Amino acid sequence: MAFSAASISNTSRTLSSPSTTFSQLNNKISPSHFSSSLSLSPRSSPFRRVFFSQWGGRESLRGFVSSSVKAVLVDESKEKVKFLKGDMWSVHKFGGTCVGSSERIKNVADIILKDSSEGKLVVVSAMSKVTDMMYDLINKAQSRDDSYLSAVDAVFEKHRLTAMDLIDGDDLANFLSRLHHDINNLKAMLHAIYIAGHATESFSDFVAGHGELWTAQMLSYVVRKNGLDCEWMDTREVLIVNPSGSNQVDPDFVESEKRLEEWFSRHPSKTIVATGFIASTPQNIPTTLKRDGSDFSAAIMGALVRARQVTIWTDVDGVYSADPRKVSEAVILRTLSYQEAWEMSYFGANVLHPRTILPVMRYDIPIMIRNIFNLSAPGTMICRPADNEDGQKLESPVKGFATIDNVALVNVEGTGMAGVPGTASAIFGAVKDVGANVIMISQASSEHSVCFAVPEKEVTAVAEALKSRFHEALNAGRLSQVAVIRNCSILAAVGQKMASTPGVSATLFNALAKANINVRAIAQGCSEYNITVVIKREDCIRALRAVHSRFYLSKTTIAMGIIGPGLIGATLLDQLRDQAAFLKEDFNIDLCVMGITGSRTMLLSDVEIDLSKWRELVKDKGEVADLEKFTQHVHGNHFIPNTVLVDCTADSSVASCYHDWLRRGIHVITPNKKANSGPLDQYSKLRALQRQSYTHYFYEATVGAGLPIISTLRGLLETGDKILRIEGIFSGTLSYIFNNFKGTRAFSDVVAEAKQAGYTEPDPRDDLSGTDVARKVIILARESGLKLELSDIPVQSLVPQPLRASTSVEEYMQRLPQFDSEMARERQEAEDAGDVLRYVGVVDAVSEEGRVELRRYKKDHPFAQLSGSDNIIAFTTTRYKEQPLIVRGPGAGAQVTAGGIFSDILRLASYLGAPS
Repeated sequence: MAFSAASISNTSRTLSSPSTTFSQLNNKISPSHFSSSLSLSPRSSPFRRVFFSQWGGRESLRGFVSSSVKAVLVDESKEKVKFLKGDMWSVHKFGGTCVGSSERIKNVADIILKDSSEGKLVVVSAMSKVTDMMYDLINKAQSRDDSYLSAVDAVFEKHRLTAMDLIDGDDLANFLSRLHHDINNLKAMLHAIYIAGHATESFSDFVAGHGELWTAQMLSYVVRKNGLDCEWMDTREVLIVNPSGSNQVDPDFVESEKRLEEWFSRHPSKTIVATGFIASTPQNIPTTLKRDGSDFSAAIMGALVRARQVTIWTDVDGVYSADPRKVSEAVILRTLSYQEAWEMSYFGANVLHPRTILPVMRYDIPIMIRNIFNLSAPGTMICRPADNEDGQKLESPVKGFATIDNVALVNVEGTGMAGVPGTASAIFGAVKDVGANVIMISQASSEHSVCFAVPEKEVTAVAEALKSRFHEALNAGRLSQVAVIRNCSILAAVGQKMASTPGVSATLFNALAKANINVRAIAQGCSEYNITVVIKREDCIRALRAVHSRFYLSKTTIAMGIIGPGLIGATLLDQLRDQAAFLKEDFNIDLCVMGITGSRTMLLSDVEIDLSKWRELVKDKGEVADLEKFTQHVHGNHFIPNTVLVDCTADSSVASCYHDWLRRGIHVITPNKKANSGPLDQYSKLRALQRQSYTHYFYEATVGAGLPIISTLRGLLETGDKILRIEGIFSGTLSYIFNNFKGTRAFSDVVAEAKQAGYTEPDPRDDLSGTDVARKVIILARESGLKLELSDIPVQSLVPQPLRASTSVEEYMQRLPQFDSEMARERQEAEDAGDVLRYVGVVDAVSEEGRVELRRYKKDHPFAQLSGSDNIIAFTTTRYKEQPLIVRGPGAGAQVTAGGIFSDILRLASYLGAPS
C-alpha cells in the first residue's frame, strides 16, 4: 500500500528522534507498511526533502528500518563538487579474513596509508564469520529459536570490543552509539521475524549487510586517526542493481554513476571506505550482490571510477596453476588473461567469480590478487594479455588446471536422434524445467548421442524428467537409453596460448593415459581456452597431478612401495637414499618410498619415508604385515599420481598379485621370476594386460641381475630381427663354481667357498638343482614368442639323487664330499679333450625347445673366458648369425641386482615424463 502525505510527514517526525527504535516504530506502523513496493516521491520545490540515515544514506524502505534517521534539507542550487574519474583512482578490496580482528584492521589501514595513489577507494567485507552470524540470526528467528537474542548480543560484543581496541574519544562514542541503535533495531526486526516465522528476501538482505556497515565505519575512523582525510560510503546509496534470476543481480551502471557523483558532491574525499556485498534495487530496497559480493562490489566500483587497478587482498599469494592442497608443485601465476581467469573460476578454481571480471573488462582495468599476510609476494595480475607477455620463466600453453567434483554424466542416445531437429532443445528444455545446471556438454557429430554433466545432487531429477519427456521415443526404440554415470569429476585445462600451440590435447591425454586415467567425456570450445574432460571421481586428484606435472615439468613424482627388504631390497633402499638428491636436482625425479613391507612387519607413512633411517623406523614403528593394506596405502596417496610396487622377493604369492596391481593402475618392477616363469596362461594374461594399458611392468633383473638381457632381446625383436638361439651362463652362482672348479680342487670345497662368500642361496641346492636357470630360460623363451611351460624344459640337476631329500642344509653340505668323485671324473674328461665345464641354459627358437645342462666348451670359447660370478649370454639371430651378439658382466650379487631394479625404476620415470 502507499502512504499519504500526512502519514509520511508524521513518520518523518517520528524518525527524527535519535532515540527512536524499531520497537517503538513498530507501534506506529502496521506490518503492511513493510511492502517491497513502498517508495517516496520527491518534492518539486528547489529544495528536496530526502530521508537520510545517520550516515547520510537515502532511504525508502530503509527509512523505516535503519537505526536513527533524520530529515535533512539539501540545497540543490549549490554547485556540486566535480567528481573526476580515471587513473588517479586505485581500488582495494579487503575480504573478511583481512579485517577479521582489530590488529588486521590496523594492517589494512597501514596498506591504505602507504598507497601513493591520488584517489583511493577501499571496499571492505564484514569481519570474518560475521555474515554467517547474521544469516544465522535470521534462521534462528524464523525458526522461533529464542537463542537469536544471545546471538545478537554476541555480534554486538564482537564489534564493541574491536572498536574499543581501534578508536577512542568522540569517534568511539559515535560508533558505539550507532552500533547500539543498530543492534536494537535488529532485535526489533528479528522479533517481528520470530513472530511471523518468515523473513522476506529484502529483510534478510538488510540484516545480512550490517557487518559491512560496521567494518567500513571502523576502518574509516582508523584511517582518519592516522591523519588521512577519509569518508565512508554506504554503497546502498550508490550501487543500483537489478535481480536477474539464479540468485544473481546485474549492475545498473548508468544509474550507479549518477548516484556516485551525487554522493561525492556531498562527501568529497580522496580516500573512501565503501561497504562491499550490499547494494539497492531501483526502488531503493536494500539487497546484496549474492555470492562473492564483495569482490563484485570492488569490480563495479573500479569500473565506475575508471580505476587504474583493482587489488583484491586475500590470504593466498595469488592464483595457483592448480589447487595447492591437491598439487604440492603448483606455482603462482604471475599473469592471467580475463578469459583464463573466467574459465578457471567457472571450473571451481579459487580465483574470482566470473561476474567479478565483467565490469573491469569493459575498461581494461587490471585486477591484482595479493596476499595481505605476505606483502613480499608479487601476486597475480588479471588483465588483457600483452603481445609479448612477461610470464614466468617456464611458460606453459596451459596456464592452470581446475576441477569440479560430485558431478554425474547423463547420456541420451539412440539412432532416432540423428537428423531430427529440436532433439537437443527438447533435452535441455527438460533439464531447465527441473532447474538443473548443465556444467558441460559433449555431442557426437553423428548426433547419435548427447552427453552432458550436471551436479550429482540434481541428476535423479534430470533423469526422471528426460524419461518422462521422451517416454514415447524410448518405448518406440527411437531412443535406446537415458543413462546416468555417477561419481564423476570434471578436470579442465585452461590457457589462452592453447589455441596457437599444436599438440596440447595430445599432451594432455597422453599424461592421463600414462597415469592410467580413463576419460569418460571430452569437450573443447573452438576458442580453445579450455579442454574439459570427465573422469571418475576417485581418479580426480591423480589426474590433476599427472597433467600438471606434464605441462609444468615439475618433478616426476612416483609413490613407491618396497616389498621384501632383505638383501636385495635393503641394498635398493640404500641406493635410493644415496641418489635421491641427485635425481631431484638434475632430473626432476622424485621417488617417494611410502611403504616397506616384509613377510611379518611393514612400515607405512603418509609422507616420504626417511631412507637414512628406514631400518630403525621399521623396528620402532612397524606394524603387522598386510599386503592388501600395504597396497591400498601406497596407491591411495592421491597427492602422487603414479604408483609403483617393487617386489624384491622370490615369493610366488606376491607374484600372483601382479595382474591385480596392473589392472588397478599400479606399475610393477621386480627381479622375482615366479610370475614370468609360472603357468603360461597366467603369464599370457599378465602380458596382455600390460600391452592393453599404460601401466608398466618391468622385470629386467629377472634374468641377468643388472645386465641388459631382456632389453637387448626386446630391442632385437622390435627392430624386426628373428631369434634363432639364445645360449648362456645365467647363474652367477654356478658361473663362480665352475670358474673355480679346476686343478685338484674338490667340487664340495668350491660349493662351500661359494656359500661362505654369499654367492649361493642359503640352501645351495636351490642353485645346483638348475631350477633357477630353467626359470630364466623359460622367461627368455616366452619373450622370444615360444609358448613353453616350465615343465617342458629338461633340467640336469647337479644335486646328487641321494641328497635331494636331505632334511637340512647342514646334512647336505656334510654329505656332499661323498659325491666329489663323480664331478671330478666329469672335469677330467673335459680337460683331456681340451674343454671346460659350464652350466648353461639354451633356448632353441628354431626347434621351439629349451634345456638346462652341464656342457663342455673349448678353452677359446667366450664361455670359457669367464671369471668370478660373471654371466654371459649369446644371441644368435638372422642378423647376428655368423657371430652371435654377446652380453657379458656380473650376474649375481645384491649390488648389481639392486642396480638392475633401480635402472627399471628410472626407465619408468622416463616413460612417465621425466627428462631422459
